[in-house]
Amino acid sequence: MAQQKFMRLFAKWHIWLGWLVGIPILMWTVTGLIMVWYPIEQVRGTHLRVESEQVQLPASLAPPPVNGESFNEMRVAMQDGRPVWFATRADGRVERFAADASGEPLPAVDEAYVRALAAERIVGGAEPVAVEQFSADESPFDFRRPVPSWRVTLEDGAHIYVDAQTGEIAAVRTRFWRVFDFVWGLHIMDLQTRELDQQSTFNHTILVIFAILAVIGSLLGTMLMFRRRKARVKVPA
Repeated sequence: MAQQKFMRLFAKWHIWLGWLVGIPILMWTVTGLIMVWYPIEQVRGTHLRVESEQVQLPASLAPPPVNGESFNEMRVAMQDGRPVWFATRADGRVERFAADASGEPLPAVDEAYVRALAAERIVGGAEPVAVEQFSADESPFDFRRPVPSWRVTLEDGAHIYVDAQTGEIAAVRTRFWRVFDFVWGLHIMDLQTRELDQQSTFNHTILVIFAILAVIGSLLGTMLMFRRRKARVKVPA
């Protein structure tokens, strides 16, 4: 008798929890389906990047032109056919210097440079629909990085972002990437930052609460599967 009472109570809780978490569970399922619809490489626009030939750095490089200045990081890489020093200051600003005997600062990344880079490194980048410049404070939402940038818009709606400090392609945002980004925000119940690498986003309170309720509802449903039902007695006609 007591067991039947508890089972009826569990069934009641299961129904109420089902109403409470039914919509989030359906949302998680639908958004999960959308996110796996295309390969992640296609979402990230990997297919739009033109493979470039790997060029080795020269055996001898000029030392970084620090001139007594303080930099948090110094790295060297080949860019536009020549070695370049990338110097990161304490405030995050990046400056470029020629890695040769001159050590001269390289000119700022302009529209001509961005157009040439897109034409060389991006499929369809030779005929962009628009080329726009953004400051660090007005970074577009689908870029979401606090650095000055250039955005190249392709005919198919893809956005190619070039870091205005380093002159490198920083991100490729396809149309489906933007859909994926919105759906990901729904999936983790956070439409503001939507960043997986931010702990405050992926385990925020609302998501944790609904996940716990969904687990409890599932456990109650599993327990109810073992509920014994009384056999119905057939009444003669």
